[in-house]
Amino acid sequence: MADESDDGSGPVIVTEDEQGRRSLRFGDGGARQSVVWPGEPLRLELPYTRMSMVALAFVPRPENILAIGLGGGSIPMFLRAVLPDTQIDVVEVDAAVVDAAKEYCGFQEDALLRAHVGDGRAFIEADGPPYDLIFLDAYGADQIPGHLATREFLGAVRSRLTRGGAVASNVWESAANPHYDAMVRTYQVSFHGLSVFEVPTTTNRVLVGLEGPLRLTREALVERARRVERERKLPFRLSTLVEQRYRPLTRRLGRGRVLTDAGLGPGGLIPEE
Repeated sequence: MADESDDGSGPVIVTEDEQGRRSLRFGDGGARQSVVWPGEPLRLELPYTRMSMVALAFVPRPENILAIGLGGGSIPMFLRAVLPDTQIDVVEVDAAVVDAAKEYCGFQEDALLRAHVGDGRAFIEADGPPYDLIFLDAYGADQIPGHLATREFLGAVRSRLTRGGAVASNVWESAANPHYDAMVRTYQVSFHGLSVFEVPTTTNRVLVGLEGPLRLTREALVERARRVERERKLPFRLSTLVEQRYRPLTRRLGRGRVLTDAGLGPGGLIPEE
């Protein structure tokens, strides 16, 4: 099965394995952008999607959420299932991805869950309400678009957070992403506090940036996660993820340079001071 268009990332292709899991990719042989179990939104297949939910320990009762990047829709559909009264906006640059998510991956809009086709940065920088949580998970065929990784963009993200809000971002720490250290440093200068959650057995790292100061001990954050998993009936131990993987960055990273709009080149990101 496939829904094909080409916005520069390659055709959108959805495949199904013998167990019923469906994977969305850009182009033949491309990396999996999303994996879903249609009709089972609580089954987060990719480990980084489960780790991304540590954001709920920082903001346990979000009234509205923004997600940049749809893929197959696993994150917004999970959030819809466990937060049925929360307003959720999703921004996806490629209309074909939205169509494929709806037709093949079980993604459904409703009165509180809306998909917007457009550039995530333009949506963030436009006039609109602040959000309690923002999830950044926008990838092209092989990297985060450069204009979604700069200090200017992240400053706009912080300005769209409510007081006490948080952003959770999925990035790679691997040879495929030579800008990882620069990304971490850019997040550090853009948010009041930053934590890194390493996703076991993968190169994914979930960065959680805070709009303002949040003085919580590890134990208090774990207890928050425990309450969330109990009240929302999560199908995995969020508290264990927080307890084992929470790493607050209390000192400025000495490696990497701050990424700026001025450092965007035709081939992508160029680190600059």
